[in-house]
Amino acid sequence: MNILINLIINGIAVYAAASLLPGVKINGLLTPVIVAIVLAFVNTFLRPILILLTLPATLFTLGLFILVINALLVMLVSALTPGFNVDSFWWALAFSLVLSAVNLVIDAVFDGKAVVR
Repeated sequence: MNILINLIINGIAVYAAASLLPGVKINGLLTPVIVAIVLAFVNTFLRPILILLTLPATLFTLGLFILVINALLVMLVSALTPGFNVDSFWWALAFSLVLSAVNLVIDAVFDGKAVVR
């Protein structure tokens, strides 16, 4: 039950981030929840592999390359999810930053119990 609540809250966060950015478009009411589900799977399975493979670049840039990885994963989710469109790499980067900020606020409100990373 907690996972379902987390996904719904992250769906709301995805909708909020997409409504703030004109380069990110969402069609439909169920699409933000689907984006949250796909993003959770991608972050769970693919992100650790990419971080491990790009460890030298991440260390060289003092961790800033993780922002590039996040933007690329958002673009992957955009390609996999119908009804979710990100116009460019820069909009994906902005979306990942806004989504992180919204998740940070949600995490503070719910005391760390309701955010899926």
